[in-house]
Amino acid sequence: MDTTNLFRLDGRVALVTGGSRGIGKMIAAGFIAQGAKVYISSRKAAACEDAAAELGPNCIPLPQDVSTVAGCRALAEQLAEHEQRLDILVNNAGAAWGVPFEQFDEKGWDKVMDLNVKSPFFLTQALHEALKAAGSRDRPAKVINITSIDGLRLNPWDTYSYHASKSALIYLTKRMAARLIQDSINVTSIAPGAFASEMNRAARDHGDEVGRGIPAGRIGVDEDMAGAAIYLASRAGDYVVGDTIVVDGGLVNAALGVSIDA
Repeated sequence: MDTTNLFRLDGRVALVTGGSRGIGKMIAAGFIAQGAKVYISSRKAAACEDAAAELGPNCIPLPQDVSTVAGCRALAEQLAEHEQRLDILVNNAGAAWGVPFEQFDEKGWDKVMDLNVKSPFFLTQALHEALKAAGSRDRPAKVINITSIDGLRLNPWDTYSYHASKSALIYLTKRMAARLIQDSINVTSIAPGAFASEMNRAARDHGDEVGRGIPAGRIGVDEDMAGAAIYLASRAGDYVVGDTIVVDGGLVNAALGVSIDA
């Protein structure tokens, strides 16, 4: 048994949506450090290009809005102009919406459900042939959906469509895995907890305070997220199929409940 290169990604081609900032950028940087060529996509072209310049020559920007099926197909076509295969797809682009129950509207529902649930499915579908071209029994291609601990537990905010979307994506991961394993494509998901990002401004702006409520005593850092993604993307994770890895410092599985004893 040789474990020397278990976590290396040399020669692999990856695409990370929402890769210009936050969790997507953490993952892209981790993949590049392990030897991968990484394409990053985001809706804002300037942000995408700036992030790629920061991450170095093995990071290529492909700006695209994947909130629609047409956008997903356009991104797949863009990638095909550069690559004949895709080893790793990270479906990270996402949105949140928080409005009190009485005012929660259709726009907030559809925006979140479209980007968080529909887009991972249709982008994977659009890239199916490229993923099949990369995958084999000995070295499967990988699809990693970025879900959330909010798909596993409640938060205290009025984020109705976000909760529903992340729960749906966790189960969609299982269903996609059951089909795509036939094509030597492993589908998994990562459910992050508190990481500093534009979406999680509480962790970004009040990290120490948020960290005090987490069993591990801190919020997540770049290496925590990159490590989980590298594991799933590399040879080390080749036998993991359909599962969701929770990366949250213990909030879901190690937080003590409130006692109801008198």
